[in-house]
Amino acid sequence: MRSSPQSTGWLFGWVVGLLSRGKGQSLSFPEQCSTGAPRGGPYLSGGPMQNGEAMSPQDSKAAVAEPMEEQKAQNQSHNQGSAEPTAPPLPPPSPPPPGPPEYPRPRLIFHTQLAHGSPTGRIHGFTNVKELYAKIAEVFHISPSEILFCTLNSHKVDMQKLLGGQIGLEDFIFAHVRGETKEVEVTKTEDALGLTITDNGAGYAFIKRIKEGSTIDQLKTVCVGDHIEAINDQSIVGCRHYEVAKMLKEQPRGIPFTLRLVGPKKAFDMIGMRTRAPKSTEGKMVNGRETLRLRSKGSATVQEVQNEFEERATKKVDDLLESYMGIRDLELATTIVEAGRDKNNPDDFAEALDSVLGDFAFPDVFLFDVWGAIGDVKNGKM
Repeated sequence: MRSSPQSTGWLFGWVVGLLSRGKGQSLSFPEQCSTGAPRGGPYLSGGPMQNGEAMSPQDSKAAVAEPMEEQKAQNQSHNQGSAEPTAPPLPPPSPPPPGPPEYPRPRLIFHTQLAHGSPTGRIHGFTNVKELYAKIAEVFHISPSEILFCTLNSHKVDMQKLLGGQIGLEDFIFAHVRGETKEVEVTKTEDALGLTITDNGAGYAFIKRIKEGSTIDQLKTVCVGDHIEAINDQSIVGCRHYEVAKMLKEQPRGIPFTLRLVGPKKAFDMIGMRTRAPKSTEGKMVNGRETLRLRSKGSATVQEVQNEFEERATKKVDDLLESYMGIRDLELATTIVEAGRDKNNPDDFAEALDSVLGDFAFPDVFLFDVWGAIGDVKNGKM
C-alpha cells in the first residue's frame, strides 16, 4: 500500500525528533504533523517540540533563551578571568620652574692649637665634644684618645678656662694631650680626699680642684689637670665624673690604694708658637654675644650667652655639685638650671630633671637645695 504524503511527513518528523534527543528520552507520537516544517527539527502544530510534545510560544522563547544565557555567562566568566586592557600611563608632570638657588649656611670655623705648642689649625663641622676632639686630632694627625681636655683662649692648665658645653664663636681652642704617666699610693685619713672631679665629655675624668690641706694636697705629685686612668689597676676610662667620685669616696679609711694618673703634656720649646692667631670672621655671623652650645644629645646650637640669672644660678648649682657629689661640671649645672627655670614647684622640677638626667640619680636633699638656690636667684636673694 502506498504511503500518503501526510504519513510520510509524519514519519520523517518523528525520526528526526528521535535522532535530535538524547538517549533514554521517550517521545510521544503526535496526532498531527505539518509537512511544512523547516530543516533542523520537527515542528508540531506550527510550533517547536520538546520531548515529543508541543511547546507554547512562551516555552519556546524560554527554551531558546536558556542556551543564550549559558553562553553569555560563559563569556562573562572568560572575560573576568582575563586581564582587562588598561590605558597607557600618563607622562610624568613637567618639573616646576627652578626657584632661586639655596645658598649654604655659613660654616662656624674655629682656630685651634695644641697647648704644648703647634701650628694653628682650623676646624668646623662638629656638634658635640667627641666630634670636636676628632676634628682636632685630624688636623694635627694624632689619635682623639690623646686629647685629655681643652681650654679656651689660654694654653695653660686653667680650670677656669676649661671647655665645657659652650664655645664662644670667637674663642680659640687649645687641646691638652697626654703626657707623663705616674702612679701614686694614697691612704685616706678622713672621709674626703679633697678632690673635685670633672670629665671631658669623651670618657676621661680628671682632677679639677684640690682642696688645700687635704689628703691629696699632701701628695705633691698629684696636680690639677691630671687624668685619673685607673684606681687599684682598675681602668676607669669611659666612666663619668660622678662615678669616679663615688669610687674614691667608697675607698676605706686607713687602707692604701693606688691611683694611675696621666698629666697633660708640658711644653719645653715652641713657646713662641703659643701666641694667639688673629681672629677670623670667615663664614661667621656673630653679634658678640653668641656661643656654640654643645649637647650630649642632639645637634649643637648657636645661642645667646647666659643672662645674669642663668650665670648666677649656674655657678650656685655648680657649687652644690661639688659639695654633694665631689664634681664640677658647668654643662651639667647649666642643664639643671634650664630644667628648673620655668617650673613652679619642686615636684615638677624633679620630674623634668629626671627626664633629662635620670642616670645621675640625684638624692632628694640635693634636689631641694638646688630648687632653693634657683628660687633665691630668681628672687634676687643671691
